[in-house]
Amino acid sequence: MPAGVPLYRNRDFMLLQTGQLLSDIGRELTLLAYPLLVLAITGSPAKAGIVGFTRLAAATLCALPAGLAADRWNRKRLMIVTNVIRMLSITSLVVALALDDLTFAQLPIVAFIESTASAFYSVASSGALRSVVTEDQLGSAAGAEQARIAAVRLAGPPLGGALFGIARLLPFLVDAVSYVLSFVTLFLIRKPFQEQRERDRSPIRTQIAEGFRFLWSQPFLRTTALIFSLGNLVSPASLLLAMIIIGKRQGLSSGEIGALNAVFGGTLLAGALVAGYVNRRLSMRAILVCELWASCTCAVFLIHPSVYVLLAGTLPQSFVIPSTDTALTAYRFRVTPDRLLGRVIAVTRNIGLAIAPLGPLGIGLLLATVSARETVAIFAAVALVLAVWGTLSPSLRVITR
Repeated sequence: MPAGVPLYRNRDFMLLQTGQLLSDIGRELTLLAYPLLVLAITGSPAKAGIVGFTRLAAATLCALPAGLAADRWNRKRLMIVTNVIRMLSITSLVVALALDDLTFAQLPIVAFIESTASAFYSVASSGALRSVVTEDQLGSAAGAEQARIAAVRLAGPPLGGALFGIARLLPFLVDAVSYVLSFVTLFLIRKPFQEQRERDRSPIRTQIAEGFRFLWSQPFLRTTALIFSLGNLVSPASLLLAMIIIGKRQGLSSGEIGALNAVFGGTLLAGALVAGYVNRRLSMRAILVCELWASCTCAVFLIHPSVYVLLAGTLPQSFVIPSTDTALTAYRFRVTPDRLLGRVIAVTRNIGLAIAPLGPLGIGLLLATVSARETVAIFAAVALVLAVWGTLSPSLRVITR
């Protein structure tokens, strides 16, 4: 495709985004439905935390194999196969709910399988994105991805809560159908999802190490990967479980909890819509440091422990996240060779997800043993340490744009 063509006229990009939109919205429906289902059948916040931990742990464990697979195999076929696996795993949950034969043990198993397949799909789709757009469209494509993610996060949780209120199996049924539709869009894309490349016959360990070495040779990418890895522990996504549990304790319905998440999603969408402007006006360091300090605002909950105050405390960071992600994604695409892209993305995500599973697990266990105020105080303290680190780090001053 010639340079200068508007992104919306890129047929393959639009099909790829449509497929990702469909699969993402299905996952967002179950993001809220999973803990609501666990609480409904067990009444245990700790068990809800275990399921959240399982989903994130699977993504962490599979990140590196997923990156290697995306660089070695046909990315399009990999995305199709993983969509089928996700559809089948969620369908098993739908059947169990329809037959009233669901046990708690099935939930973490299904969550693990779905999250594993999603890890492979996600890394392959990131590589596919760079293959279906031109160099001058990379920034706009990264911004469009953030807008899509924000829109899904806005619509998904409240819809999931509403569907769960009608019937427990509905959000999972819609999730299964979304994977089928995403499967169809992939077949319609014409352009290859990777450049021509020779088969790398070196040992798997050597190939994975090559991705690590490339990332580690880039001080900016290395430092941001480490800081935001720990930042995932106290991110709005981690605090989502706290809002669900605290909201239920304070008497909110499933629909009302979904509405709280809609506000969070709306803030993400607003941030995504201005991400391009923000990235043109501010330096990379200013954007990153702004997000790190914004994560500290969850401490307002300590003043008045209401779920609405906790939501308000997550909104500043939610607004900045799309600008940060857009800038980092576009930069990573530009500096990474295509043959290494899957592994570098996987290594970055692996570092980023290494701590993330402890977020929902820690929140679930803490809320089961100590007060909500003490739980949030611990997470706010971690956020403060990271903000100081990011502000003082010399590596974040290296890249201005």
